[in-house]
Amino acid sequence: MERKRLLSLCGPFDEHLRLLEKRLQLDVAHRDEQFKLKGSISAVKAGHFVLEQLYRATDEQGKVQELTTEQVHLMIQQAQNVTNENASANNFSLKTKKGLLTPRNPHQQQYVQNVLKHDVIFGIGPAGTGKTYLAVACAVDALEKNLVRRIVLTRPAVEAGEKLGFLPGDLSQKVDPYLRPLYDALFEMLGYDKVEKYLERGIIEIAPLAYMRGRTLNDAFIILDESQNTTVEQMKMFLTRIGFNSKAVITGDITQVDLPRGQYSGLKHAIDVLSDVDAISLNYFDAKDVVRHPIVQKIVMAYEAYEAAQNSDSQKADKTTSVAKPARTRRSKSESGSTS
Repeated sequence: MERKRLLSLCGPFDEHLRLLEKRLQLDVAHRDEQFKLKGSISAVKAGHFVLEQLYRATDEQGKVQELTTEQVHLMIQQAQNVTNENASANNFSLKTKKGLLTPRNPHQQQYVQNVLKHDVIFGIGPAGTGKTYLAVACAVDALEKNLVRRIVLTRPAVEAGEKLGFLPGDLSQKVDPYLRPLYDALFEMLGYDKVEKYLERGIIEIAPLAYMRGRTLNDAFIILDESQNTTVEQMKMFLTRIGFNSKAVITGDITQVDLPRGQYSGLKHAIDVLSDVDAISLNYFDAKDVVRHPIVQKIVMAYEAYEAAQNSDSQKADKTTSVAKPARTRRSKSESGSTS
């Protein structure tokens, strides 16, 4: 039993340990159950935390669990973002069919806590930070605890370079690809059969944002995903659908707006308008919070650096232009004076 758990911890040909070394800049050696970590103090602490947590994960109700590379990656990321003290103090987690789901970094922890405390919550940040996934987990948790009677998931059906009208099928088949990420999260949280049963009974509803107009949603957990692609009018319409004993989570990435040129994002507008409303929680994620493949984090950071440089160059150009204009005006007046 113990030997099988140790093999699961180390991975095939010590693959998990090599990943730990690479990501944390450590040297890891082991003989049987004895591990020796060599590196900086912070790296050794993080490595100790990862090994301890992964070893616990190899045992589930007396059965040995095979660890995946994804599990190791996520645990390393959690160790890099959360100190051992904070991690051990963070006891709350969300119960799903897949098991207990625990936030991986401080921003995710704060986000989940705010979802539990507030009625209107915004999750704003780049792709891969867990905004929608955690929101769906909170919705499932609330439904399973009978805190709400239904879950309503919605997204704006906005083209991201592709034309919706030319997609094959009827309206339902046309908009289904836009809602697929929400289905996938639910299937993982509840299982396919249970989701299908809830969809048939109306306990779970997944629909394009346009279907929300004119409704009042009571006793519901409502999630608006990809909200950066709402117009100002659509965002106002959605926020005024919230009824009694309901909770709304709005997620989006303001760097990936697919609206037609000239249309202002409803998410950006809502941030400006609602930032001073105490009952509303605004939660921001950044590239360090990305919990997908490590390369995704590097891609997001590269884009952020590029856009920051572009904005800096643009501001310098605007400043140069504004200084130059008065000088041209003065020359124009002197020229006109000499002519007269």
